[in-house]
Amino acid sequence: MLWNLGYAVDAFSLSASTTIEKQRRCCCSVIRSGWAQRSDGEWEWKEDDPDFMSPVATPIVTLAEASAPPKLPSGSYKPKQSLGQNYLRDGNTVAKIIRAFHEDATRDRPLQKIVELGPGAGALTDKLVETYGADSLQCIEIDERSVEILNDKHPALRIRHDDVLQVDYPTMANEEGHPLVVIGNLPYYITSQILFALADASHFGAVYCATVTMQWEVGQRMVAPICTKDYGILSVVFQLYADVKCHFKIPPTVFYPKPKVDSALIGLHFVGPERLRQRLGGVQPTHLRRVVTTAFQQRRKTLRNSLRKLAREANGGDSDAASTLFESIPEHPSLPSKDDPFFDTCRLPKDWASKRPEELTCGQFVEVTRILYGPKDRHVDPSISLGHKVWRKLKHGSTA
Repeated sequence: MLWNLGYAVDAFSLSASTTIEKQRRCCCSVIRSGWAQRSDGEWEWKEDDPDFMSPVATPIVTLAEASAPPKLPSGSYKPKQSLGQNYLRDGNTVAKIIRAFHEDATRDRPLQKIVELGPGAGALTDKLVETYGADSLQCIEIDERSVEILNDKHPALRIRHDDVLQVDYPTMANEEGHPLVVIGNLPYYITSQILFALADASHFGAVYCATVTMQWEVGQRMVAPICTKDYGILSVVFQLYADVKCHFKIPPTVFYPKPKVDSALIGLHFVGPERLRQRLGGVQPTHLRRVVTTAFQQRRKTLRNSLRKLAREANGGDSDAASTLFESIPEHPSLPSKDDPFFDTCRLPKDWASKRPEELTCGQFVEVTRILYGPKDRHVDPSISLGHKVWRKLKHGSTA
C-alpha cells in the first residue's frame, strides 16, 4: 500500500469509543515496537497501522460551514476519508504557527526559501504567501484537488504534485541551492515516516530546520528526558540528530474535521552532517539503529539481556566474547572539545549493561554501539557517507 501525504489522523489514535487512557497505553505499546527486519533485509517501522480508519466522520463541507482559513472552493468539498484529511481552520492558530516557524527559520541565519509539506486547502500557505511572497515558497501536495485550489489562488506559487514520502530531499536541496526550511501540518498517520526521511536527508545537510504539527503524545516522545515512560526511539534519534523544541499544544477544535487528540507544534533544528559525525565519532548510523531499536523492543529487559544476540553477531557468534563485552568496564575515548552539551552526557557508567534502555542518553547509546561494533577510537572521517536510507523505509524516496 502506498502511504500518501494526505493522511492526517495519527496511527496512534484508536476508535471513537476508546478512552484517553487506553489511547495512552496503546501509544506506548505501539511506539515501543519500533523497527522490525523482514527476511529480505527491509526495516519496517511498526508504528504505522495500515488497517487504521479515522474515528472522525467526514461529512460534506460547504463554504458556509467552514470558517476562514482555509477558504474552501464554492459548492461542496468533501474531505477524503482515505486520506484522513484534517485542515487547520483557525486564523489565530495559523498566526501562532507562522511566528514559531519564523523563530525557528531565522535562529542563526536569514530566512531562505520555504518548503511546505502537505498544504491541503492552504490555511498555512495563504499566510506564508502573504508574509514572505509566493516566490519564497514551494509546496509538496499529493491531493489533486488541493493542487488545483492552490494554483487558482496563487498562480505564481510552485506546487509539486508528489508524495512527501517519495521526495528526494537532498536533490531538492541541491536544486534550491541551500538546505531546506520546512513547515507543515503533518499527516499524523505517517508522521514518523516523514520525520525519518528528514533525518536521513540531514546526513547530506539537506534540511536546516522543520516546524511541524504532530499528535501531542508523539511530540512529547521527541522531547522526553531519560528515565520517563515517554522516552524511546524517537527521543534518542531526534535528540541526537537535532535540537528539539515543543512550541505549544494545539487543541482539536482548530481542525476540520476535529481529531480526537491534542496536537503539538514541534521545532527541529538539525545539527547537520559535520556536527552529527562528531557526535557519532565513527559509529555507523545503521549500527546505531540496530542497537536502539533492539533495546527498545525489549525495554523491560536490561541491555545485557536485550543486546546479547547482537553482541554475539558482532563477535562472529562467539558467546564468550559477547559476554566479556557486557562485563568489561567501558573505555571512554577522548571527546572533542566542542561547545556541544551532547558530549557532557556520553560517558557510560560501569554498570551500563544492567541498565534498561530508558536510562541511557542518546550519547550513551552511541557509546554502547561503539562497544558492540566499533570503532574503538573516535575518528571522524568526512569522506565516509552516513547513509542514504538509514531511518526511512527502502521503498520511500529514490534508489540512489
